[in-house]
Amino acid sequence: MKNMGICFSEQAVKVSNSHYANHAFSSSSNSNPTSIQHAVTCTHKVKLSNGKQFLINLTWSNPLNHGFSISVSDFPVSSSNKNSQNSVIILHKARGTKMLESSGSRIEVYWDLCRAQYDSGPEPINGFYIVVLVNSEPGLILGDMEKEISEIKKRVSDARPSRYIITLVSRTEYFSGSNCSVYSTRAKFRDGGVCHEIMIKCSYAEELEGQVLCVYIDKKRVVQVKRLEWNFRGNQNIFLDGVLVDFMWDLHDWFFTNNPTESSSSSSSSGNGVFLFRTRSGLDSRLWLEEKDCFQQEKLGFSLLLICACNNPD
Repeated sequence: MKNMGICFSEQAVKVSNSHYANHAFSSSSNSNPTSIQHAVTCTHKVKLSNGKQFLINLTWSNPLNHGFSISVSDFPVSSSNKNSQNSVIILHKARGTKMLESSGSRIEVYWDLCRAQYDSGPEPINGFYIVVLVNSEPGLILGDMEKEISEIKKRVSDARPSRYIITLVSRTEYFSGSNCSVYSTRAKFRDGGVCHEIMIKCSYAEELEGQVLCVYIDKKRVVQVKRLEWNFRGNQNIFLDGVLVDFMWDLHDWFFTNNPTESSSSSSSSGNGVFLFRTRSGLDSRLWLEEKDCFQQEKLGFSLLLICACNNPD
């Protein structure tokens, strides 16, 4: 009998398939406007040498003001405090340090964005560092300023071995665009894997008399959804780098935000479209969109990419 992983992979779209390789994304022929990324949130799970675990959320929002925020919470999140975070730090200076106590732990944040360089989004690409120490152990280390980072790491106590583990468990990207825009990003779907270019294109196809959603990975089309007005929610499996990736979309609000029959309390008032990717093992019995709160799980052995697209009127 075939195992579950093999069965899933046989039904999934394989990025290397020649059929999909022949449907490449061409930027020269694309007339759709490019969306603008205006915020990025990354969630890291940290396990210290004493076994205690934390979730650290880092949000980049405005490169002009060097603005970013960090929140720290215990892991796993219990049902009694899942809606509360132990500490939230909002920082607007280009360089500095911040220290505080949180749930009996000492949090130290060191950062320098004075020489940071940015691409098209709010997240710096080089010339910066951010170091978060939890109880004198590294909880988060980002950036390329190795000399400065090494000096900060010397603050770690030498009295006992420091065996910490840092894992990126989710990444959320927020864009401004429309339902006829191109959304692009890059992501790794497994530890040690390559970074893939992801492009999502929504456009009107005259020959199909309706909206079409296309997803490209490394310029190869792996998903095409026709008649998007009718198929505004759905999912597709993609087999990539030896792992199964769930791609899910929910574009209900793009098409029905202004529908007068919708209740004012409906989430459609936000006007957002949502695209989600998650790696899934063959033993998973549920699509992850059905999970109410993935951070309540003991195991976060997956990488997650989530893209929110705000539908701007033309």
